[in-house]
Parts: sequence; C-alpha cells; structure tokens
Amino acid sequence: MANAIVAEGLTKKFGSRLAVDRVDLSIPQGEIFGLLGPNGSGKTTMIRMLCGVLAPSAGRAMVGGYDVGREPEKVKRVIGYVSQKFSLYPDLTVRENLDFYGDVYGVPAGAGPQRKHDLIARCGLDGREHQTAGSLSGGLKQRLALACALIHQPRILFLDEPTAGVDPVARRFLWDLLFQLAQEGTTLFVTTHYMDEAEQLCDRLVVMDKAKIAAEGTPRELIAKYSTREVLELRLAADEAPDIHGRLDGIADRIEVLPDRVLLYTADGEVAAEAVHRRGLRPESSLVRRGTLEDVFLRMTGRSLVD
Repeated sequence: MANAIVAEGLTKKFGSRLAVDRVDLSIPQGEIFGLLGPNGSGKTTMIRMLCGVLAPSAGRAMVGGYDVGREPEKVKRVIGYVSQKFSLYPDLTVRENLDFYGDVYGVPAGAGPQRKHDLIARCGLDGREHQTAGSLSGGLKQRLALACALIHQPRILFLDEPTAGVDPVARRFLWDLLFQLAQEGTTLFVTTHYMDEAEQLCDRLVVMDKAKIAAEGTPRELIAKYSTREVLELRLAADEAPDIHGRLDGIADRIEVLPDRVLLYTADGEVAAEAVHRRGLRPESSLVRRGTLEDVFLRMTGRSLVD
C-alpha cells in the first residue's frame, strides 16, 4: 500500500526553541492516524508543516507525493483541513460556504453542483442549505466544515480537534462518516483530546511530548506495552490523602498519585482493592477498570492530556 504521508527527520525551530525534533512518520493511504500530545508538545507545528503552511527547518516530508518544503501549493491541492474553530463564514449560508470553498479549491463548474448536492446529503445538511452558518448548532457547523473540506475530493484529510465542544450524537455521526471516508481510500490525520475517540477511531497513533515522538503503535499495542490489564482508581478523603506515602508499596506494578485520585496499575484490580483495605486505607470510592490510552498518555508524558 502506498504511503500518503512520509516524514524523515522533520524538524522545526523558532529561534532557539525546538518545536518539532527529528520526527519520522510513515502513514499508508486509507489509514486513520492519530496524533496525541499535551499543549506545547509540537502537534500544531507538525500539522502546519504537513499542510504546507510552515517550511521545515530540517528534514523533509512528502504529503500526497509532494514535498511540503518545495511544493507547498501542490500539497494544499490534495489535502483538506478541518480546524476546531471550523473556519466557516458565519454570515454566509450553508450553500454559500460550499460555493466559496469550491471556488477556492478550483472545483470545475460542471462538477460543482452535483458535488455540493452529494455533500449536503452525506453530511446530514438537507434542508439547511439556506440557513446561515452562524445560526447552526455546534454539531451542524462541524458537518458543514467537513463538507467544505471535502468539496475538492482530497486524498488526505487533516482534522484538528474536530469534535471539541460538540455533543456525543454529533461525535458519533462524525466517527461514522470518517470510517466511511477511510474505507473509500481517504487518509485521515486526526488530533484529539478525547481518549475514547483516539482509541475507537484510529488505526494507529503517536504520542508526542517535548517536540519528540514518545510512543507509536495501534491503540491496543500501546495499552499492552505501557499500561496494565486493569487499573484501580481510589479517591481518598482530603485528610487521608497526604498520609498514603509508602502505604501502597508492593500492591501494584505502578502507582500514579494525581491531585484528585490515586491510580494503581495491576493485572487484578479486585485483588489490589482488597490489599488496600487490609492496610487500613478507606477510600471514599474505588473503581476497577481496564487500562486505556489515558493511562498510556499519563505514563509517557507524566501528565494528563488536558494539562
């Protein structure tokens, strides 16, 4: 399978600050690829380079067969981009937004009407053609932004926090549509702060931290490598929390003490919970759950995704 995106030693400096440090990527056509990282990790700079907006300081990247440093305009013709702010014109109607982006991307006049009709139907915007974008709900704005990004039939679609601030129904609608696009051969490059979204949506992903790739693999591979089968979450009373130092030693493979809870990583959460009680600790609540990408992220970066 051909690679839609390839990066080799991709680097970006802003003065003395290193924003992206020698990143290598290889993303096959039709893959749903996720990029995770806390604020300041280099995610946005990475996307801007791959979209041909920022020239790399070193290294190179090929997107859709074009060099992002030498052929940025060609790159922009084969990609679509959806930002978390949706980049819509609020005073224009749904159809007028599609008309505008069709002109920007040079959609042939003969293909435009049918393409817009198909996208309005596919993105669930039937009956909204004459409604202004500014009057749409968050979920409908999301659908319109996606339709605008697809108007020129890009081979690669970048989505930067596409479901931020939208309701669960709108998120599920987008997931279903993105799965369809991937099955049709569109490559999807997604950033998200929602761990369930990354785990369910992405075929493969990387975790970035401090300008570098900290981990890479499928969601299942990363959970198996960096977490445990189960996690015991304890919430302790305020007066008891400072007194846990040393009292949980040996109960779990790894322990994370967060401001609002304590996480015990173990193969058997129930056994760990019994051990906690035997040591005289009485948490206000306890929960045994499976290991998730959130646990992977915490281990790789030492912080939660939204820090």
